[in-house]
Amino acid sequence: MELTNEYIKQRLVEKFGENVSDFTEPYGMLTFETPKENNLKVLQFLYDDPDLKFRFLTDLQAVHYPHQQGRELAVVYHLHNMIDNVRIRFKVFTNIETPDVYTATQLYACANWMERETYDFFGVNFIGHPNLKRILNVDEMDYFPMRKEYPMEDQTRIDKDDEMFGRGGTF
Repeated sequence: MELTNEYIKQRLVEKFGENVSDFTEPYGMLTFETPKENNLKVLQFLYDDPDLKFRFLTDLQAVHYPHQQGRELAVVYHLHNMIDNVRIRFKVFTNIETPDVYTATQLYACANWMERETYDFFGVNFIGHPNLKRILNVDEMDYFPMRKEYPMEDQTRIDKDDEMFGRGGTF
């Protein structure tokens, strides 16, 4: 049996019903969303199901959506079924005031450093993580640099010539 996006979606809907939603296929990769409370249930199902076999966590990261009230942070999981060479993506959203998401380290050992990096740069608190502390930034940092809370550059700088950076001037 060929493992298709339609079949994966069907299995997810059979198991989780309305708790999986927003199915899309950007560039052919099945993408969906689930509430953050279900992230481990969905990961475990995708791992254990004898037909799906998504047993490799390719990547885990966050995205900051500052204008989505109550859903400002998304944790994005990229999973790979290496037997059938199929990849999927799923997202869980959380608010920025309580950015708590359950850790995936018990299922995927590689999630350890990925979650630490996501915490370090976005402030996602992975509940149950064995060593959730900064991994690349200094411990004294009291902010999360990848959040879109700051201007990209200092607008008051006068030492830069915008024409040198392709901005301003005539072309």
